Amino acid sequence: MRKAQRHAVVGTLAAVALVAPACSNNEQPADDTATTTTAEQETSAEQSPSPTRDPNSGVTTVDDAFGPGCPDLPQDDEPGSLNAMSEQPVATAVESNPLLTQLTAAINAVPNLADTLNNSQALTVFAPADSAFEQLGEDQLNQLLANPTELEPLLSYHVVGERFDAEELSEAGSVATLQGSHVSVEGSGEDMTVGGAQVLCGNFPTANATVFVVDQVLQPEEGAAPSGESSAPAESEAPGAEEPGGGEPVEEDGEMPVPTN
Repeated sequence: MRKAQRHAVVGTLAAVALVAPACSNNEQPADDTATTTTAEQETSAEQSPSPTRDPNSGVTTVDDAFGPGCPDLPQDDEPGSLNAMSEQPVATAVESNPLLTQLTAAINAVPNLADTLNNSQALTVFAPADSAFEQLGEDQLNQLLANPTELEPLLSYHVVGERFDAEELSEAGSVATLQGSHVSVEGSGEDMTVGGAQVLCGNFPTANATVFVVDQVLQPEEGAAPSGESSAPAESEAPGAEEPGGGEPVEEDGEMPVPTN
């Protein structure tokens, strides 16, 4: 009887000894899986985009509008008034305003630009008044309207791919435009200027943009490098290198980017 019990105990211990390694082997892949999952989660977190601006940032109301030119806009609910434009996407709003007829002509001269502006979710637009385009002279204006590839980057310098109100612009000091380079902002309120242009009527909303009517057609600073690009000369432009045509830079035509925010 004791021998039988002894054999039973020995058999049980042997079984435990055999099962223990098996359990250990079975548990290891689970640990590896957990480690792999954790690593994947950390990698995914690192690759996820940074938080975008609050969708309500830069959104204003008609009561936020300011500037000496605001009384010159149509009043009440007339087409082109602050109330009417606040309900329309920005290109449609500009088209309805009798003080922005030259800007409307410029936008319509670039294929699909009006649709691009209207379909964008959040923009800041610096809109030159008709008097601003008149300063260019009739010949230059007609030349621009007849040349969309030259006109498009000029117009895109008047558009920011995010929505800013006047206070945010003043705090920023400069903002990146869809043309690629920055435009400076100085002063605040009635004394605000954008790229050296006086704000005639600013900080008013359209359905998808905050708009600032300005008294000049904004011009990128000569020699300014677009955002994210180096202003250093390319290898072929290095001192001592010869270029055809006396080394004059060749301007590349580019399409206006479509904002996604």
